[in-house]
Amino acid sequence: MTTGESVKEMTSKFDKLAKFEGQDFRRWQKKMHLLLTTLKVVYEWSTPSPEWSENETFEATRKRMKWENEDYICCGHILNGMSDSLFDTYQNVESAKALWEFLESKYMAEDASAKKFLVSNFMNFKMVDTRPVMEQFHEMLRILGQYTQHNLMMDEAISVAVIIDKLPPSWKEFKHGLKHKKEELNLVQLGSHLRIEE
Repeated sequence: MTTGESVKEMTSKFDKLAKFEGQDFRRWQKKMHLLLTTLKVVYEWSTPSPEWSENETFEATRKRMKWENEDYICCGHILNGMSDSLFDTYQNVESAKALWEFLESKYMAEDASAKKFLVSNFMNFKMVDTRPVMEQFHEMLRILGQYTQHNLMMDEAISVAVIIDKLPPSWKEFKHGLKHKKEELNLVQLGSHLRIEE
């Protein structure tokens, strides 16, 4: 497979990825960065546009036109990765660099409030007797997985202790037994204990 074919194949697969709707910016940002790196146009964000001058040489014209073409491609892929409503909002931004910086400033700020929401979500989660414990355990693991996406770190021992504390009232004896185990459990081991008990 040639490089041209692999880029073409990746671009066609990229079209099948979910469009950015305004949520989960970091995940979308990473996927977009991967695509633009593969297409070798990601440098557009850090390279200023070559200035036009009346006396520019053929080489300078060629470089400027190459930069403008690659900026157009970069911008097009970013816009193509957005929902129609976001596309309509951002389609007139002047360059890929300006577009990227605008998206980062808007959605990273929203990400900061999402972090607070995630922490609150995890800490306020209450396990109930009316639902399977493993289902609730996996829901908590999903929230912890989002911590990583938002660059939040929580020590695994603390995560395990918090989950044990959140076990439903009917699991009181089991919870007491887990708290007094001599060895420290990790999340996988805790999941195994919960599965066996359930």
